[in-house]
Amino acid sequence: MAWLVLILSGVLEAVWATALGRSDGLTRPSATITFFVALAASMVGLAYAMRFLPTGTSYAVWVGVGAALTVTYAMVTGGETFSSVKALLVAGIVGCVIGLKLLR
Repeated sequence: MAWLVLILSGVLEAVWATALGRSDGLTRPSATITFFVALAASMVGLAYAMRFLPTGTSYAVWVGVGAALTVTYAMVTGGETFSSVKALLVAGIVGCVIGLKLLR
């Protein structure tokens, strides 16, 4: 259960990071509200997962999932240019997250 919550918290990290970028310095209400709600939920989930998983592993997985999803979303929506090298590096992040799960 802790791993599922941790992955979902990583997804919410991507949500709040994207919302923060769209909030225009926290001046757009809907993006700002999305940012704060997703941030709070992501932190609560990370804190829950850390009760059962090592801190280093939890944090690395949370950041890895969030970073990979954030950059993938940005490339898909055109906010960031796509390149094969970026896709390969993002796949490497995902591979490292999977590796951490397999070692646990």
